[in-house]
Amino acid sequence: MTEFGLAFQSDKRPGDYARLAAAAEEHGFDVLSVFGDLTYQPPIFPLLEMAAATSRVRLGAACWNPYTLHPYEIGGQVAALDLASGGRAYLGLARGSWLGDIGVGQPKPRTHLREAAGFVRALLKGEPYTGEVFRLATRLSYPPERTEVPLLIGTWGARTAALAGELGAAEVKIGGTANPAVVAVMRERIANPAVGVVVGAVTVVDEDGARARALARTEVAKYMAVVAELDPTVEIPADLLLAVKTKMAQGDEEGAGALIPRDLLSLFAFAGTPAEVAAQARALVEAGVDRVEFGTPHGVPNDHGVRLLGTEVLPALR
Repeated sequence: MTEFGLAFQSDKRPGDYARLAAAAEEHGFDVLSVFGDLTYQPPIFPLLEMAAATSRVRLGAACWNPYTLHPYEIGGQVAALDLASGGRAYLGLARGSWLGDIGVGQPKPRTHLREAAGFVRALLKGEPYTGEVFRLATRLSYPPERTEVPLLIGTWGARTAALAGELGAAEVKIGGTANPAVVAVMRERIANPAVGVVVGAVTVVDEDGARARALARTEVAKYMAVVAELDPTVEIPADLLLAVKTKMAQGDEEGAGALIPRDLLSLFAFAGTPAEVAAQARALVEAGVDRVEFGTPHGVPNDHGVRLLGTEVLPALR
């Protein structure tokens, strides 16, 4: 059975996360994720607030990376979240993006991800770990809630997806897409039927579909060029990509978004009326995705979008 979740950017005030998380759980969502994006609040802050406001939904960062945060710190934070939530945490790992902006290199990404996952697993189990990059020769001074938490790997890459299959990850998340065609591609890359596929993207739902799409276009313009180069099922005219990149470089986000046609927008975001967003999600369900994750900003404003997703979109999918 397909699960449905909400993903949040960590840019809110204390109290906002608890309110949104409680509403999401009441509406029946299965998972709540917090992005680990550069320059935003560390995801552990909103996740702990969400844990205290909920009792059922799974919670995790999508994702932590082993370049800006040592696996020892990642393991400690996921252990804290698991304890605070009564065993509802998942461990989200990815190589990270735009780290060059803070002078952080990303050598041997698959080695770092493999060893980060192994390190955290060993830390929670109280076992030693020796890798090429990371080494563990100590134990936690407290008992974790669980000695193993589900692993999610965030990636578009074929080799990293294959790594997720080798590691026995619970899920692989493809970010920044609402394209049903990528599901089969990712399953082939993972080569492990036990690993679930998660698809997530910017989401804007509103009674006024045109208003929702206008906001979604502005958000999608920030990452469309990057994702377009990763998705082997989509071909975007080079002149359109160049025009979008040019306007973004000029700081004209609205102008960049206005260039994105509606059919193309639907591959990179969930946007429109509740019925239109439900139809997009249904296409992913039919493509065999295991979880659909509706991402920030959700609506105009955020709370309104969460309410529409919970009261009109989710019931249409179940």
